[in-house]
Amino acid sequence: MPLPTQPLSPLDGRYQAQVGGLAEHLSEAGLNRARVHVEVEWLLWCAQHGLFGAPSIEQADADALRQWAREFGAAEIEWLAAKEAVTRHDVKAVEYLVRDRLAQQGLERLSEAVHIACTSEDINNLSYALNIRAAVHEVWMPAFRAVVDQLRELAVTHRDRPMLSLTHGQPATPTTLGKEMAVVAWRLERQARRVESAEVLGKFAGATGTFSAHVVAEPSADWPQVAEGFVSSLGLTWNPLTTQIESHDWQAELFGAISHAGRILHNLATDVWTYIMLGTFTQIPVAGATGSSTMPHKINPIRFENAEANLEIASALLDSLSATLVTSRLQRDLTDSSTQRNIGVALGHSVLALDNLRRGLGEIAVSDAALDAALDGNWEVLAEAVQTVIRAEVLAGRSSIADPYAQLKELTRGHRIGAEELAAFVDGLDISDEAKQRLRRLTPATYTGVAADLVDRLDRR
Repeated sequence: MPLPTQPLSPLDGRYQAQVGGLAEHLSEAGLNRARVHVEVEWLLWCAQHGLFGAPSIEQADADALRQWAREFGAAEIEWLAAKEAVTRHDVKAVEYLVRDRLAQQGLERLSEAVHIACTSEDINNLSYALNIRAAVHEVWMPAFRAVVDQLRELAVTHRDRPMLSLTHGQPATPTTLGKEMAVVAWRLERQARRVESAEVLGKFAGATGTFSAHVVAEPSADWPQVAEGFVSSLGLTWNPLTTQIESHDWQAELFGAISHAGRILHNLATDVWTYIMLGTFTQIPVAGATGSSTMPHKINPIRFENAEANLEIASALLDSLSATLVTSRLQRDLTDSSTQRNIGVALGHSVLALDNLRRGLGEIAVSDAALDAALDGNWEVLAEAVQTVIRAEVLAGRSSIADPYAQLKELTRGHRIGAEELAAFVDGLDISDEAKQRLRRLTPATYTGVAADLVDRLDRR
């Protein structure tokens, strides 16, 4: 027996609660609402500027029409579905819907102003521009900012908490936990600015970007100026040189920036997962949660694994969108139409990943014991400091030690040494007493340079 109709995508099923805000803008209904908005604004623009001989419209009627467009909902969605089943053309169905509304308001005299001189892409490109901008700034960006804010808080809270670094997976010069969180926050802040400042373009130039029908029907108008005014009135940047479609370069740039941000977040997810494995972070048990169906002790880092997977899917889709959208055969083909319908899917996986990162970062705690043990168990990381001090002493004429690096390499490479062994080595060096005292005071926990101070640079951005 077949199952009842079910969502095919997990974004519309299991994870709908986390990503549902995107549907307000990037669903089919959201696209149609934007189309209605653009169609209404264009016919009002024509009426208010006397284009094509369109009759004027009273302000009250214009306000009522705009309010109807804003309240686009279930009735309009149902009407469009029925009409598109007949027209087999989504934008034409929208045109008929607006005409129907004009008739209801007693404004039939304006019917021929609906969609006049427009190609479908004139409506679609502006609708997508408005919806993508809203989805990114109202849904994606707040989720992204929430993760960045958590990282900033972790950086400040653990500004001075020393920890062992691991380069190539091996013990290396210590840092502070706060500084490592600040590195990621700094990187993400830069990407946030790229996304927030992204230019959103729109075209409104007819079937092949030449205003041909416009000029024949209304030869006295300065059509590039009219188009720029109309596109700008929607809060978009006018693209003056296009084919039938707006070239989508701005979309490729925006999706590229979001994908790049996602790859930084992916790096964060895998690093935090590794820190959990090493014991640097412990996971806070969630009441009632189960880590394994057979091993009761387990608390799995599922938030970071989920984020990792969804960021990979999001970047793959965003990269595909960027690559596909910048190409259109000659003056137009329809590859962009199918491609753009997946923008919500791409951003949905990104938002889902952000939700998991936010929740995951809120469910971890720092293990001071693990951090202290790692530092105390790796005194050999001070070899860098010792050989550098010796070099400085040689340069200053206070020592004649040959090849300090080789001496420290022989002492420490492949060997574990402790505080006593290192102190004995330092005591036997031919360097100044002041330099010896400096080195004797050094421990792995204090060998962090200005790592803590670097965290403060987050506030200077």
